[in-house]
Amino acid sequence: MKIVIIGGVAGGASAAARARRLDEKAEIVLLQSGPDVSYASCGMPYFIGGEIADRNKMAVQTPKSLNDRLELDVRVNTRVQNIDTKQKQVEALNEATGETYKEGYDHLILAVGAEPFKPPIPGIDRPGLFSLRSLQDMDKIASWLDKKAKDVPKGDLHCVVAGAGFVGLEMVEQLVNRGANVTLVEMMPQILGPLDEEMAILLQNDLTNRGVEVITGDGISEFKASEKDPEASILTLSSGRTLLAAHLTILGLGVRPDTKVIKAAGIECTPRGHIVVNEHLQTNTPNVWAVGDAVEINNPLLPGEKWAVPLAGPANRQGRMVADNIFRGEMRKYKGTYGTSVVRSFELYAAAVGMNEKMVAAKKLPYSCVHVHPGSHAGYYPGAKSVHLKLIFDPKKGNIYGAQAVGEDGVEKRIDVIATAMQGHLTVDDLADLELCYAPPVGSAKDVVNMAGMAAQNVVEGLVSQVEWKDLEKLARDEGTLLVDVRNPGEIESHGRLAHNAINIPLNDLRRRLNEIPKDKHIVVSCQSGQRAYYAYRILKQHGFENVDNLGGAFLTFHSIHPEEIGA
Repeated sequence: MKIVIIGGVAGGASAAARARRLDEKAEIVLLQSGPDVSYASCGMPYFIGGEIADRNKMAVQTPKSLNDRLELDVRVNTRVQNIDTKQKQVEALNEATGETYKEGYDHLILAVGAEPFKPPIPGIDRPGLFSLRSLQDMDKIASWLDKKAKDVPKGDLHCVVAGAGFVGLEMVEQLVNRGANVTLVEMMPQILGPLDEEMAILLQNDLTNRGVEVITGDGISEFKASEKDPEASILTLSSGRTLLAAHLTILGLGVRPDTKVIKAAGIECTPRGHIVVNEHLQTNTPNVWAVGDAVEINNPLLPGEKWAVPLAGPANRQGRMVADNIFRGEMRKYKGTYGTSVVRSFELYAAAVGMNEKMVAAKKLPYSCVHVHPGSHAGYYPGAKSVHLKLIFDPKKGNIYGAQAVGEDGVEKRIDVIATAMQGHLTVDDLADLELCYAPPVGSAKDVVNMAGMAAQNVVEGLVSQVEWKDLEKLARDEGTLLVDVRNPGEIESHGRLAHNAINIPLNDLRRRLNEIPKDKHIVVSCQSGQRAYYAYRILKQHGFENVDNLGGAFLTFHSIHPEEIGA
């Protein structure tokens, strides 16, 4: 049997390695455009910033190492120009010699990946503007920065990162680490789109505090040469604003599937260019399979719907599965991708899984959210850091739609737990009951995940009703609503007030001061992080207050978006 694989890196290389383990005699040919077949694409920003010092470590495997270990026929600098699915052959171009030739196959695996999106903005091909897809891109950026470090006076280097996704945030961090002044430009209203705005703002505020200029809700309309430095670019934004000359610009404007040749071959693709596959990762063409960033796959949270999730982990697993389906009798099914992801931004980590609130609302699904802000480990043990976690779920059934977390420690492991729970079809009730590791340096007897599950469980069981942080500003101006802050006075003095007309009754005093709260008004209770407000809610409900709500996320969530008190 002969297998031809177009593309290496994650999905293609994984498919090739698994294929060899399953069939020692198969002929396996891997065709890769460019000189690198399997490289650490996710590590490229860290090499640029100097955290990874050894360039050789960026090439995970080479054609020689793959041939020596697995007897794979790896041909780098080879671009596939045409696919003839009827004759079962591909036409390949040797990029080094210009030679073209045809290669037959029994099975064809498409692991073509995604390419950086470059919109037709005037001047986008100017010097000093870089996308980051390959090790060659990485080397060019690193060399350009080395050159500018010599040419530009210390402290004057200005870099722009266009696009505030995962790679954009990683590049901001690494450019700052190299001593640059950095401006981050994002066309959407917030940075890091997979997160909801009240979670993303935690990272944005941290970036601002570190001296990064963050511009959201404004795109780039033009790049033009600086009069003082022809290699620097003046960026004009859609709003008409002009930025300081940028000595380097990173174009992190998203990716799109690299599928022109695929579509030309008659292999079905979506209107956005993603390859359509079934649950076995087969295309509409016999003996042609597809994996990785160019594939649209099942959304396991919405049966019957699909989405594209360009992540390395799913691509690796898809490649392995395709090899299994080719060589083994029983066809395995790809269950879908949950979008489990994490990014580091200086000392903060942000992680997410599943759908965010924007997506759930757009699908018009019944949902509720809880926010919890506990410590990463036992509070009495030194060094605990806050974990800000948001859980999105069905308020009737308790099914989990997604989760997001931001913090300095323990963020990714909480999202990993919830991702596992989602793949096991667990509910918020199950999160409350999970038995997880505990020792004072690493966790609490009631883990962050348990606490999120318990908070959601209270909503599902009707033990609490809540209003969202985004509704508070309107409610605070409603004469029929009274905000009751149950924090201690010292906390309010240190951290600020919710609203000028909120009354303060510390939780421990609440039972003795119930007469200060009118029963004919809508009462919204809040505290610093949410737990005491829940206690206050239960007290009020059991003392005859009918119209009571808890403020979802409490002061911490609201204040991150709205730092000034309402009515100040």
